[in-house]
This record gives sequence, structure tokens and C-alpha cells, in this order.
Amino acid sequence: MSRLAVALLAAALALSGGGAAAQPAGAPAEPRAAAKGDRSQPLTVDADRMERYGKESLVVFIGNVIARQDNAVQYADRMEVYLDEKGDGVVRAISTGGVRIITRDCRTGTAKRAEYYELEQRVVLVGDARVWQDDNVVSGDTITIYLSEDRSIVQGAQQERVKAVFYPREDSKKGGPPSTASEPCRN
Repeated sequence: MSRLAVALLAAALALSGGGAAAQPAGAPAEPRAAAKGDRSQPLTVDADRMERYGKESLVVFIGNVIARQDNAVQYADRMEVYLDEKGDGVVRAISTGGVRIITRDCRTGTAKRAEYYELEQRVVLVGDARVWQDDNVVSGDTITIYLSEDRSIVQGAQQERVKAVFYPREDSKKGGPPSTASEPCRN
């Protein structure tokens, strides 16, 4: 079960804030090592049910899924974690139904679906995607976050354009570090 725990840890970490998610313009980028979080912290996944399919290298959490690790949390109705052939690494993870992610640095993301791809270090929020921190917000139909590149792309829907609202930082916060886990999130 330890290989499964390591794989699930990587999936939950990636989906629950383990990267440079759609940060407001002008916000300082986190160093890659810090963005990955503390992998020594335990991962806790609560769900109504868990199903493991060994031949498919798939673990499915169903019903009121809550994944917590290193002061980050992800909520979803369902989370599918696809493992590599050995079962000790995540290939991809898909979360659906009321997806909400709160990162260690108090960024919140919501969407109908969240997809994480390990090889590309890419997270895709699909369907009424929205990411915000404090009062700053970016929304669109799809938000794609390239974790290793500290880059994101927001796409609108056919009848809906991308929307972004950024507020100037207060003088007392200029140059200061982003919110930390010790400070409560306002999101």
C-alpha cells in the first residue's frame, strides 16, 4: 500500500496547489521546490468510497472527496488517479463534480473538472473555471496551468470571454511575501 500512498500523495499535491497556479499579474513566483510542497507531510483522502482497479492501475475515490496535504485541500465529488505500470507514480488524475482547490498560499480554484498530467506538469481546470486570491480573479471556460513553466492560459467559451480583475497591492504588502499557511485565507 505504500506505493499507492506515494502515488496518491503526488496526485493530491499536484491538484491541491502543488504548483504556480494562475497567479495574479505582478505576484512573485514561488521557487519550484517550495511550490511542490512538503512531501513528508501526510496525505489524507476522505471519501464515501474508494475503489482500486489493479489491472487498470486506477484508484477511484467517490462521494464527498476531500484530499488534504501540507495545508492545501481539494474537494470534489469524484477523483480518479491513474498510476504508472508499477503502481508507484501518478500518470494523471481527474477530479469531477464541484471541484474546489485551496492552495497553501491561499489561492482558490473552482471548476466542473480538474485534470492533472504528471509528465507535462500540467493542470487543466475545465468548465466555469475560476482562480482567485484575495480580490484578484481570473475566469474563463478553461484554465491551463503549466506548473514547471510558471505559465497559464485562460480560454473563454464560444459565447463568453475571459475575465480578469486585478487590484493594486496595498503599500504595506508591496514587496512582501504572499500569504502563508499561518495566516487564514480570506477566499
